[in-house]
Amino acid sequence: MEAITEYASYVLPIAAALVGVWLLVTVARYVRADGGTRVSTRQAVRVRWSWVRLARMAGLTVTDKTPGLLAQLTAQKDSPAPAPRVLTPRIKVKPDRFGVIVRARTLPQVGLEEYQKAARFLADAWRCTRVSVLPDGPGRVVIRGVRSDPLTTTTKHRPTGRPPEDVARWELGVDEYAAPVCVSLANVPGVTVAGTPGAGKTSGINKFVCDLAPSAAVQFVAFDGKVSRAEEGDYADLVKRMFAFCGDDLDEANTLFKRLVALRRRRSSVIRDVLGVKNMWHVGPSPQWPLTVVLIDEAHTFFREYKGGDAETKRLAALTAENARLVEDLVKKGRSVGILTILISQKTTSDAIPTFIRDVCPVGLSFAQKTVEAAVAALGDDIRNWPDASPVTLQDPAYVGVAVMVMQGRPGFTRIRTPYVSDADAARVAEATSHLTADPALCLDALLDTTGHTNPGDDRPDGPAVPLSKP
Repeated sequence: MEAITEYASYVLPIAAALVGVWLLVTVARYVRADGGTRVSTRQAVRVRWSWVRLARMAGLTVTDKTPGLLAQLTAQKDSPAPAPRVLTPRIKVKPDRFGVIVRARTLPQVGLEEYQKAARFLADAWRCTRVSVLPDGPGRVVIRGVRSDPLTTTTKHRPTGRPPEDVARWELGVDEYAAPVCVSLANVPGVTVAGTPGAGKTSGINKFVCDLAPSAAVQFVAFDGKVSRAEEGDYADLVKRMFAFCGDDLDEANTLFKRLVALRRRRSSVIRDVLGVKNMWHVGPSPQWPLTVVLIDEAHTFFREYKGGDAETKRLAALTAENARLVEDLVKKGRSVGILTILISQKTTSDAIPTFIRDVCPVGLSFAQKTVEAAVAALGDDIRNWPDASPVTLQDPAYVGVAVMVMQGRPGFTRIRTPYVSDADAARVAEATSHLTADPALCLDALLDTTGHTNPGDDRPDGPAVPLSKP
């Protein structure tokens, strides 16, 4: 007994000290948190304290009539049977600025489907705008409750200027439950981005360029169909990080498209010998063989069908028809050699982007649209079956920067809040990474010289391929 008493005299102060440290850390985190996280922290406390009662009322408990082990061991022969036990799933609650994330266990007869049916009751009890329930591994579910709507909460992104770990990873933003949304661009030949003017298309592309700009394994070329010079348009702050730029001049655009197709053909002819694979994504992009991102903004400018009998109209019609054929070549044949084409237009209907180009692009985003037909052109006919997720519902100014897309592995369509990137940050990143800008054609020449392979352009009647350069 004396030994126990002496041992307790040490344990109690240690336990008190640990509890004090825990309380101090908890209070410090609460004080340093932003206003939204503080509200969510208080909400998380209410969720924990009320869970047992709420679970019973929502039908998330199960009655176990089998006595527990202790009851079986202590039961006497003539004693009445023990009362049935009511089992409640265990939960872990984590707050953030938008709400709470609750991870719960499943029980017999209380599985994923039962949690999903109870989602609307949980939303009311927890005072959340919406609640989602998704599987979280065998025997577990994750319940996401958002108190404030992430889609109407404007967010800003300040590029770090550090090279990304994976250049094929496009971090778009957060969905309606504040969960990060990422898209893999590996083995993706093309992307379409649609939306009305001012809906957020340019800001989304700015973030994409700024995030990848610090990597020498990515090079950019842009076509902007609404300006004549780079300094007049949305890419004025990013042009320093682009190895080539073209405005709305159809002749210049046609020349640049031809040079990109020539790059695609040269890469296709030497990829096996130089990289040892037939698909660049098997080894990944590198500074010697960079991922070449082709941005075609206001794409309808370069594919427009001119109708008329005069010579100039016929010439322009021939140019746009050839532009469509050249871009089709890039989209359909550029994936395996590391060429990604992103087509941006207010509408991606067939009169803006030919269907033989648009329908080959597996990734499609749509910001706000005015008509259902425009939404169908951007996202496919299935969007008619999901009216609540349609980009037609995003015309309110609160939804500027919100896009809709199909996410692999998720049913229906996902709405995404894309963060805003300021012009100053875009200019800062472009200036800091301008030294990484390189012409992919010249990179290929250097790689061929290093490996001792013959440059296929030297054997052609018209001589070596002309390197890409800014007009």
